[in-house]
Amino acid sequence: RLQKLKEMFISKYGSAPKFYARAPGRVNLIGEHIDYCGYAVLPMAIEQDILIAAEPVQTQVVQLANTSSSYLDFSTSVNNIQINKTKPQWHNYFLCGLKGIQEHFGLNNPTGMNCLLDGTIPPSSGLSSSSALVCCAGLVTLRANGKTLSKVELAEICTKSERYIGTEGGGMDQSISFLAEEGTAKLIEFNPLRATDVRLPSGAAFVIANSCVEMNKAATSHYNIRVMECRLATKLLSKSKGLDWKKMLRLHDVQTKLGVSLEEMLTIVEEVLHPEPYSTEEICKCLGISLEELRSQILSQNIQDVSTFKLYQRAKHVYSEAARVLEFQKICSKAPANALQLLGELMNQSHISCREMYECSCPELDRLVDICLQFGAIGSRLTGAGWGGCTVSMVPTDKLSTFLQNVKKAYYQTDGQRLAGENNSLFATKPGRGALVFVEA
Repeated sequence: RLQKLKEMFISKYGSAPKFYARAPGRVNLIGEHIDYCGYAVLPMAIEQDILIAAEPVQTQVVQLANTSSSYLDFSTSVNNIQINKTKPQWHNYFLCGLKGIQEHFGLNNPTGMNCLLDGTIPPSSGLSSSSALVCCAGLVTLRANGKTLSKVELAEICTKSERYIGTEGGGMDQSISFLAEEGTAKLIEFNPLRATDVRLPSGAAFVIANSCVEMNKAATSHYNIRVMECRLATKLLSKSKGLDWKKMLRLHDVQTKLGVSLEEMLTIVEEVLHPEPYSTEEICKCLGISLEELRSQILSQNIQDVSTFKLYQRAKHVYSEAARVLEFQKICSKAPANALQLLGELMNQSHISCREMYECSCPELDRLVDICLQFGAIGSRLTGAGWGGCTVSMVPTDKLSTFLQNVKKAYYQTDGQRLAGENNSLFATKPGRGALVFVEA
């Protein structure tokens, strides 16, 4: 693959690349939609990745090309980075990483670059292809400009810079992309960012299955509405408990300030919030603010016209999912005889909560989860933002080959479109290593 990339680079730019950068995609085993609420998540890097061949150049121009003909070439001056939020093309994600590094170092005259990108992560599949591209671009820019940063600093910069595209993400994707190590999943905690090894039990494989429903989270308001619903739930819970609600942004902050357990937070949600959706008027009344204040001070730009919010369901999902993450880690470290059953049960509960409380599933994902459980998965759930994308299932190693055959037959071979992409759509994966730069010897 590297040789092929090098040859294409030479035929495109007339010279050889000086270095390569690689950033992996990820699968989140448990802990969906809670990173931006401040809670720990449990992902692992996958073998599929974004690989960029790069050469610094004297002109202050960045030229981007892709090995896939479905992505158009792009070039721009490094001093005038414009990121289009309305219709994010692939190169906009590269520009996020580039801009993040430039701004961090205050680079006045950044180096121009020729870059050729090759990706093996299925796009819009919930395996974090966009964040891997942002991370890889950050790494390329860092190297081309002769700068260095720690992996933690890189993860934090790339998390911030991906928001240039309009997604209010939490930092899991960028963190695992940089901090992953081969052979182990990671518990990733935030503020401060840290990663702890989680040894997965032997005897089971993790299988990714793509629903073949594409979901581009930057192009959809679903994702950003959920972020806002969690923020509004934070404000209402804080106000009801006499906390300084104006300063509270994440559900984790409420738990920390009150000094209570996740179980107690679930009880507080039951007491304070009602299951019926909240109108903007009711939210204003609860907080004692005007609609104008709500829109200008709390709601983000891209959801100004949303008029109802589900706060009870979102908070309930976040606190219960955060507890499942900690339980998952505990089971992995204690490794009881029935570890696989216990972990599978947590994955199944997570999917039900994503489907019913967070409403981020879709009929195809639910069907795929059912098929996977029917054919021998111990646990199965959607992974990534949802509304399409992939499921992850835990399958006993001795059942793996029949599982793959049966799922192929039941989900992919019943539909021409799915059949076309089945080779990239269903695969077992092991925890892979994180992002790196390498130069040919």
